Amino acid sequence: MANCYGSRSPLGSFIIYACPVGELNKQIEKYFDLSRELYGANSAHKYMPHCTLTGFFNAKLDLIPVYLEALDRAYIEAKNNHFLEIEIEQLTFKENWYGLELQCDRLKQLIANFAQTETLAKYFDKLRLKDWLHLSLAYDFNSEHETQLKQLAIETIDIKANVNWELRFYQKNPDWSWKCLQSWAIN
Repeated sequence: MANCYGSRSPLGSFIIYACPVGELNKQIEKYFDLSRELYGANSAHKYMPHCTLTGFFNAKLDLIPVYLEALDRAYIEAKNNHFLEIEIEQLTFKENWYGLELQCDRLKQLIANFAQTETLAKYFDKLRLKDWLHLSLAYDFNSEHETQLKQLAIETIDIKANVNWELRFYQKNPDWSWKCLQSWAIN
């Protein structure tokens, strides 16, 4: 049997997100649409609503099944041992960044367990794990629009809205299109 892991497979760019599903996601998408229409695009518009759990990492395309299996094992272990619930702490407005601040230590541990999987360690350098869990609504925006963007967020986003979350493994293509390779229900 040939070892495909040593092959010269092309590289892809990957990332792991937690993505909202349900009413809150609809509100965030409405905010994205209205803010783009009224005040122009900002950096948050390049992405779907998400909480980043890892930095982007490059990996061989033929290793996708290895990554998905490792993430699935970490997910199953976390679900068997803990209840994974993402808490929305607050809607935050900082200079040039607006978003939701989130909390879920067990989700951070799930991703740390994935990154420490022995079979993965030999395929990429240390994976950049994210410590500050948040969902960006707007950033790198024109400062002339900060008051309007803040007011729009307050009027559009209800942090107590119904939401479920999914853990998603994405491939980002060079044209900034996205492909979700697998997802798991978090709660």
